[in-house]
Amino acid sequence: MKIMTLNTHSLAEPEYESKLAAFAGSLVQLKPDIIALQEVNQSRCAPPAASGRLRESGYVPCCAKDLSTATPCASRAVIRADNHALNLALLLARSGVSYQWTWTPAKIGYGIYDEGLAVLSRSPILGTSQFYITGIRDYENWKTRKILGINTRTEYGNEYFYSVHMGWWDDSEEPFEGQWNRISSGLSPLAEERLWLMGDFNSPAHITGQGRDLILASGWFDAYDLAASRDSGVTVANAIDGWREQGEIPGMRIDYIWTSRRVPVISSRTIYDGTSFPVVSDHFGIITEY
Repeated sequence: MKIMTLNTHSLAEPEYESKLAAFAGSLVQLKPDIIALQEVNQSRCAPPAASGRLRESGYVPCCAKDLSTATPCASRAVIRADNHALNLALLLARSGVSYQWTWTPAKIGYGIYDEGLAVLSRSPILGTSQFYITGIRDYENWKTRKILGINTRTEYGNEYFYSVHMGWWDDSEEPFEGQWNRISSGLSPLAEERLWLMGDFNSPAHITGQGRDLILASGWFDAYDLAASRDSGVTVANAIDGWREQGEIPGMRIDYIWTSRRVPVISSRTIYDGTSFPVVSDHFGIITEY
């Protein structure tokens, strides 16, 4: 199994169209089984996507419901024509590499986008789930955050994969610890299942006593630690949005793939860093094989 995560920056990224094409082209080569994406945007003023394009792309609607069920959602997010995940999935399908995918909006991004999370799967999506991880649930508040998950059957049985974009450890309104407690509580009914958390955790691996240590202490395993082969792990090379006030940043590992079970991990490596495929976002990605 190959699983990948990337904070895409999507429509807010300069030279977006060329980067989308480069990203899709690389995925046609790599063919990850699961892709978790963060900052997956669509323009709030864009028209709704045509139903034919949604079907062609492999879209699976998501709502807040039990992952163990496959009943239709009572309410669905409006997928708009420039939705990043939609257009990525279409490029992949038209290149002969089909995925099913789901998306949920969490908040307004940069004043003009519906900003959310997406998960793409090469195997059929059996169930979806989303819930708030912040106490704030105001769509217009940039600190509002959710978690998005899917259930699919892999060669190892049923597994659950979540896309996560967390806040900062010392945020006075929405501290990391409170968000982690909500994640832990929300996932507690699946305690006996195989779970993966993938995404931007905004918690530098080199800083002790904060987010990474809290997750480790909660019984989760950092796939980077488990990997038989790994690189530096750096996923942010310089100061980006949310970190600029920290001054010069030579490199941090703030994106992770976590597993609820100790499993044999073959490799963990940084991707889209300018060496392993072009830079397509203000974050580098991670691809892990297990």
